[in-house]
Amino acid sequence: MPRALIIDDSDAFRASARSLLEAEGFAVSEAATGSAGIQTARDERPELVLLDIQLPDLDGFEVGERLARLERPPAVVLTSSRDGADYGSLIAGSASRGFIAKSELSGAAIRALLAEPSH
Repeated sequence: MPRALIIDDSDAFRASARSLLEAEGFAVSEAATGSAGIQTARDERPELVLLDIQLPDLDGFEVGERLARLERPPAVVLTSSRDGADYGSLIAGSASRGFIAKSELSGAAIRALLAEPSH
């Protein structure tokens, strides 16, 4: 079973994303801060990380860069309650597979991003 990690400070979002990912066949772990998420990724080696951009300790772009340096880096999908356009070129220049607005998160959206070649 593939592993996924949700790094987000919103309990409600983590719960809904967990349900969605479990329905897609993932074993899911959670972290509420960037630092905890990095440690969890080191320990559990998920294939997928749903990563909130606005975290209380580190921003998602920094967390994504650190995850990309892991021995087996996960596919990172950035999320935010804000529109992707609010972040301009930061998303395209990031170590992520792409961006999905929290309001548009779905199994199909995740599968579509994972199917694209990484940049």
